[in-house]
Amino acid sequence: MSSNTAIVRDATERYRTERREAGESRGAFETEIKRLGGTPRVETAIRRDTAPAQVAELLGAESSAPTVIRARHMYNGESLVQLADSYVPVDVAEAAGVENPDPGLGGIISRMRDAGFEQTEVIEEVSLYPATSVEAEAFGVEVGTNLLQITHTGYTAVGRAVEVTVHRPSPGWVLRYSTPID
Repeated sequence: MSSNTAIVRDATERYRTERREAGESRGAFETEIKRLGGTPRVETAIRRDTAPAQVAELLGAESSAPTVIRARHMYNGESLVQLADSYVPVDVAEAAGVENPDPGLGGIISRMRDAGFEQTEVIEEVSLYPATSVEAEAFGVEVGTNLLQITHTGYTAVGRAVEVTVHRPSPGWVLRYSTPID
């Protein structure tokens, strides 16, 4: 995969079990990079802390409630291509074992399903934000450069939010969405 090949993030397909678990993948990101002929690698730091206010609100949690935070640096080979922070309520994280840096086949969405917290609906909001010094250094852009942010919220069949992930992809990604029309 050349460095100027766009990474296609196919939101229509990426949450399907067969896609997340394809080829022993540890989740959708690994599958997407492998399909492009790249070499996926993820560095994960896990901690318990309070979530930012907007994330706590999405989770329906008290702003002081601890969450499990999976802060990931996601690479294609040696190139950092995404920063992603996942916030999971402690009870869900403990039941699903998502404090393990290796989420296993299919990633944390599969672990949640196995623990009885299957995500049946995903809402993603895409917005632009100005790169901070962290993203500027990580992605080799100037501070203030407009970058994409994708906020993923996964809900169970009873409407409980069990995961919020804030994705901050490097420049050059393509976001693909498809909606069936009756």
